[in-house]
Amino acid sequence: MLRTRLISALGGLAGALAILLAGGAVQPAAAQNVIVMVNGDPITSFDIEQRQKFATLVTRKTPSRQEVIEELIDERIKIQAGRRFRLDIGDSDVDTSYADMAKRMRMTPEQLTATLAHGGVTPGTLKSRIRADITWQQLVRGKFQSSFQFRDKDILAAAEAKRKDDQPISDKIAATEYVLRPILFVASKGGEGAETRRREAEALRARFESCDSGLPFARQLRDVAVREQIVKNSTDLAPALRDLLDKTGVGRLTSPESTPNGIEMFALCAKREIKVDAPALKEVRQEMFAEKFQAHSKKYLQELRRAAMIERR
Repeated sequence: MLRTRLISALGGLAGALAILLAGGAVQPAAAQNVIVMVNGDPITSFDIEQRQKFATLVTRKTPSRQEVIEELIDERIKIQAGRRFRLDIGDSDVDTSYADMAKRMRMTPEQLTATLAHGGVTPGTLKSRIRADITWQQLVRGKFQSSFQFRDKDILAAAEAKRKDDQPISDKIAATEYVLRPILFVASKGGEGAETRRREAEALRARFESCDSGLPFARQLRDVAVREQIVKNSTDLAPALRDLLDKTGVGRLTSPESTPNGIEMFALCAKREIKVDAPALKEVRQEMFAEKFQAHSKKYLQELRRAAMIERR
């Protein structure tokens, strides 16, 4: 999919889960004793047990019970903080991120769920972590937005300091910018209506000739959502996706694609040549952002924990 999701904190899980060894079956949550209350939100013995199993599957090491409790406390605090700023991440966003993770592992969401179940882990355990990570990414980026703006000359100076040869660093390279509008034909995956929705999507694609006329028409269709604009440049996309967009004419739709929420296509509303950071500068910018993000994240979480009401039982 072309949609970018903020799940960078979970990036390493895909590779680790892909090589899981045999595990047990998921056990029912028999006794869910409340172990900790975080501002009124409970953490149960089942939550702790599930997170320990999940961590064992991913890292092949079993964390201590206390380590897991502290991690779960942090997640509750992150989600609560997000809600105070109206960042209540919806189930559809979490499901899409879950499906994206499965796709990177060359699995379907159902296969990822089965893989987790083989190790005794419910999908809700991973989805809970995804929800907390998406919420926290958006919250920290929004709250400290101004500090993530780096001057070009500072980025270039940092890149020059890292350079190991005598070749000058190019600051800009040519790229293509794509302006996209996702169009979703809502349908349950694998349901009886999925194929009908795909045919309806193909019919729209056949008559779609421009975003100016096509998008208003799409909004009038039954159970069709025209989502917010996405702007991507060619250096951020995989070669296959660049090739797909380059073959799609401006004002036309990409071919329908099945997603957890239905059949999705992208309207290519504009395409233009631009100049973007050279790879060396892009890498430095990402490193500077990560360093700043981690510093703000750690300090802000500490502040929230000090203000939180944490009751241990």
